Amino acid sequence: MARRVQITDTTLRDAHQSLWATRMRTADMLPIAEKLDNIGYHSLEVWGGATFDVCLRYLNEDPWERLRQLKKLIRKTPLQMLLRGQSLVGYRPYPDDVVEAFIDRAVDNGINIIRIFDALNDIRNLETPMRSAKKAGAHVQAAIVYTVSPVHTNQRHYLELALQLVERGADSICIKDMAGLLAPYQAYELVKMLKDNLSIPIQLHSHYIGGLAVGAYLKAAEAGVDIIDTASVPLAFGASQPPVETVVRALQGSAIATGLDIHALFEIAGYFENLRKARGFERGFTRINDMRVFEHQVPGGMISNLVTQLEEQKALHRLGEILEEIPRVREDMGYPPLVTPTSQIVGTQAVLNVLSGERYKLVPGEVRDYIQGHYGKPPAPINQEIARKVLGDRQPIVCRPADLLEPKMDKIRKDAKDLATCEEDVISYALFTQVAKRFFENRSKVGQMASYEPTENPAKDKTQATVAKVPVANDDGGAENAREVNEMNLQDIKELIKLINETAVNEVKLESEGMKISIKKGADREINPVPLAPAVPAAVAGQVKDTVASTPIVKTEEQKTGLLPVVSPMVGMFYSASAPEAPPYVKVGDEVKKGQTLCIIEAMKLMNKIDSEIDGQVVEIAVKNGEAVEYGQTIFLIKEK
Repeated sequence: MARRVQITDTTLRDAHQSLWATRMRTADMLPIAEKLDNIGYHSLEVWGGATFDVCLRYLNEDPWERLRQLKKLIRKTPLQMLLRGQSLVGYRPYPDDVVEAFIDRAVDNGINIIRIFDALNDIRNLETPMRSAKKAGAHVQAAIVYTVSPVHTNQRHYLELALQLVERGADSICIKDMAGLLAPYQAYELVKMLKDNLSIPIQLHSHYIGGLAVGAYLKAAEAGVDIIDTASVPLAFGASQPPVETVVRALQGSAIATGLDIHALFEIAGYFENLRKARGFERGFTRINDMRVFEHQVPGGMISNLVTQLEEQKALHRLGEILEEIPRVREDMGYPPLVTPTSQIVGTQAVLNVLSGERYKLVPGEVRDYIQGHYGKPPAPINQEIARKVLGDRQPIVCRPADLLEPKMDKIRKDAKDLATCEEDVISYALFTQVAKRFFENRSKVGQMASYEPTENPAKDKTQATVAKVPVANDDGGAENAREVNEMNLQDIKELIKLINETAVNEVKLESEGMKISIKKGADREINPVPLAPAVPAAVAGQVKDTVASTPIVKTEEQKTGLLPVVSPMVGMFYSASAPEAPPYVKVGDEVKKGQTLCIIEAMKLMNKIDSEIDGQVVEIAVKNGEAVEYGQTIFLIKEK
C-alpha cells in the first residue's frame, strides 16, 4: 500500500493569526466547518496560540464556546490546538494546577491533538503539559522548535531532544519551523534522521515567509515525513503556511500523493476568498524584509507588529536598524529561538535599544525575568556583562521555573465566583484576569442579545448602522457575492441604536439570509484597549512588571503650586490595583516614596507598573479605574516633599 503524506489544515488558527491578526470570528468559521471536515485532513488546527486571548480581548467571544461550536460540526476530523508549554495560551509561565485544569477542560470541550512546544526547547517546561495532556486522553504532539545559530549547527541536537520527548510520552514529534528557516536539503536530512531513529509519526510545520517552505515540504516528503501543515490559499503565503492546493498538486501522481480532492479544496478556497474580501484583509505576500528572515530570523507576524508600532511612533524609517539590532540582542540572550514569547522579548529590547539611543538603557521587566531564568534555560550562556547590568543584586534561578509558582486555582475560584458561570470561565480568569473580567461584565450586560464586539476604530464617535456581506462557499474563486437585504424594519433598528447608546455594548449584529446587519457606536475603549506606543512595547500578557522605563513627572505651570503631574508613559488602560479584588496601590491623601508603585498601565498584553519618581503626597488621581489613557496624559498629581 502506497504511503500518503497527510495534511493538517491551519486555516482556522495559525493562518489567520499570521495574516489577519487572529481576527477571524467564530461566525466566519461555522459555515465552512462541515466542508473542511469532509476533505480528509489528518487534523484541523482550530484553537490555541493567540486565538484564546484575541477572542476575549478584541472579538468579545468566548473561546471555549468557539471550540464547542466547531466540535458540533466537525465530527470526523480530529481537532488540534497549539500550546505554549507551561505558558499555555498566554505569555508567561502558569502554575502547574492552572496547566492541569486548562488542559483537562480543553480536551473535554473537544480538542483531540495538543501540539506542545517551549520557546527555549527547555524540556522542564514541557513535562507538566505533556503529562496532563496524556492523562486527559489527548494525542500528545511534542514540538521541536527549529532555529539556526552557532549553537544549533548540529542536527543531532534535535534528535537528542526528540528522544527525550519520546521518553516523556510523546505520541508524535513536530518540527516547528516558525520563521521558515528550514531549507529543503536540511529538511530532508533532519526528517530522515528522525525517521531512522524514532518509531512515532513526524510532522513538519513551516511558514512561507522566506519562500523555502514548499521546497522544504517536498524534500521532507521524500525523506518520509508523515504529516505537513498547510492553509487554504486565500490565507496562505507570506507569514502563513504554504497553500494546500499547491502542495496537493505538487505531490499528485507520486507514490506519496495526498489523495485530497483538489476541486473540493478550491470550493473551500472560494469561501475564504469571499470572507477575505468582505473583511478587507490582504493576501499573504513576501516583502524584502521578510526575505531577510535568514539574517534576523524574525517571524512574519512579528515584523508586521513592528511596522505598526513604528508607524505610530513616526519611526518606521528605523525598521532597518531594529532588524539589525535583533540578532545582536538574540546573541546577548543566548540565541533563543524567536517564537512566542521569546520573539517578543528579544524584539522589544531591540526596539528600546534603537529608539532610546543606548543599548539596555531601558529594560522591560519581562527581559529581566528572561535573563534571570524565569522562562527557562537559554540554548547558550547569556552575555554576563548584560546580565549584571540588568539583574543588579538579583540571583539567577536554576530550578524549573514553575517550581517557584504557587498553586492558584482555589484562589481564582473564590475571586471569580461572582463573575464565572462555569469552570471554563474560572480558567479564562486565571489566564487573563483583567481581560476576562471585562468580558464577563459585558457578557452579563448583554445577556442573551445578539453577539457583539468592539469597533477597532477609536476615531469613530457616531452611532451608525452598516451592512456587511457574509461570504458563501463556491468553487469559482470568490465570484459569487452575498445576497442583498430586501427589507429592514427601521423602527427595530432605531430601538437597537437606542439600546446600545444606553449600555456598554459597542455593536449589535443581526444575521439573516446571508446578510449581517451591524449597528455600532464609537469604540468602547474600556472593552478594547488601544495599542501601546512603540516606545514601550510589551510581550507578556497578564504580568505585573516593573518596567525600567522612567515614568515621566512633568514639571508644568502646576509646579508653582508644588503639584507635579505624573503622566502616562504609554497608551493603554489604567488600573489602580494589581487585580480586580486587590486594594488600590494608592489613594488620594496617601504619602508615597520614590519607587513606590502608583498604578498599572495595561498595554499590548503587558501589565506595566508605574512607580513614583519622587517622595510626596497624592493630591489627585486624574483617571478612573479601567479607563483608557493616552501617551503623556496626566494620571496623578503629587505634592512634592
